[in-house]
Amino acid sequence: MKTATFIFGIAAIASASQCDAQSMFRGDAAHSGVYAGKGPREFHRVKWSFPTGARIVSSPVTQDGVIFFGSDDGNVYAVNAGSGQQIWRHTTGGPVAATPAVSGGVVYIGSYDSKFYALDARTGAPKWKFVTGGERRFEAKGIHGWQPKTQTIPDPFDMYLSSPVVANGTVYFGSGDGNLYALDANSGDLRWKFTAGDVVHASPAYVDGVVYVGSWDSWFYAVDAASGKEKWRFHGGEDPLIHNQVGFQSSPAVFNGVVYTGCRDSNVYAIDAATGKEKWHFNNNGSWAIASPAVTQGKVFFATSDSALYHVVDALTGKAVLQQEGKAYMFSSPAIAGDVVLIGVGNGTLEARDLASGKLLWDFQTEASKQNAGWVLTADRKFNNSLLFRSGAQWQEPTIDATNRMLRVGSIFSSPLVAGGTVYFGSNDGNLYAIE
Repeated sequence: MKTATFIFGIAAIASASQCDAQSMFRGDAAHSGVYAGKGPREFHRVKWSFPTGARIVSSPVTQDGVIFFGSDDGNVYAVNAGSGQQIWRHTTGGPVAATPAVSGGVVYIGSYDSKFYALDARTGAPKWKFVTGGERRFEAKGIHGWQPKTQTIPDPFDMYLSSPVVANGTVYFGSGDGNLYALDANSGDLRWKFTAGDVVHASPAYVDGVVYVGSWDSWFYAVDAASGKEKWRFHGGEDPLIHNQVGFQSSPAVFNGVVYTGCRDSNVYAIDAATGKEKWHFNNNGSWAIASPAVTQGKVFFATSDSALYHVVDALTGKAVLQQEGKAYMFSSPAIAGDVVLIGVGNGTLEARDLASGKLLWDFQTEASKQNAGWVLTADRKFNNSLLFRSGAQWQEPTIDATNRMLRVGSIFSSPLVAGGTVYFGSNDGNLYAIE
């Protein structure tokens, strides 16, 4: 078993793409969520923090000693990994909620201004930009049971933009216009586009000439990377009444011929990469699986939203290996470095867990979480639901207000990057943190 895993690991690295292992979302083109080197088993200090003008849901990536990320203040940033000093920033026309990919000296990233950018990695100067058919959030009438049921309401939890993957001179990304795009990485010319049934904000994974991605239409697609032709599709759950248990918001991880992905129908799926047939599913009893799974050592690591559970399951069977209860919902995707698993939490903390046991090693709390404006958190850092969701009040307005207050407590939706023993991540308090 160990020999087979080792051989596959080498093959996966060789076929991933020309990007290095930390220059795109989830570490590599297959989105394994596994990083080289060791993660810190003890918290020592904040190495630096870099302030932006708005929340950061983008996940940082690194290349050549530089950290690249986007912010909802509309900027793409490059900062020195050692000092946290800004090297450059490039202003777009909307929030930048995507994670960049860096390849061949170019930073690729999309913005809510409906444009996709290629920027010089050294200077931030634009090389080209591509205009999509228009960005938007997933929306539906009476979503989550909110009133009025006849009004179309954007989903506030559709907060990420699709993060690109670069392979063989092509950059692939999804869009709110419902398309998966393939562009020439050098010129930005359209090679093909594949049309799904709704918003595509999950980040595509690339392995062996196939692009894998899910859509808010509740279908998951495998698309030929060269032609854009569909190879297969897999259907997740539907929820035509309140549109709560529907849609692939999680980004896939592809490992050893299997695609692992979460769905808002509360399942994590293992799908045969060649055929699209389900191998197993793990049900989370109504709680969304938005975080992208990480896969290593024959196990799948993921977390849930409102049930706030950290899970490890067997990669072959889907059988539970261990479960740990967290403090609050987790949208951030786990990052594995050595024997440490790092994951952001909605209450404004970053958790470090032991890979084998799942036990909490340490956690770091953002300043906004410590300040706890409006008593959003209880003393044990759980959400103060009795205060946030007042009984007897009208349903929609208090719920949306409570959601906004929860999001302002320094929540961490950004997925951690581990490089050189340092952990980098963004927060809703507008800071990018480097801790060790």
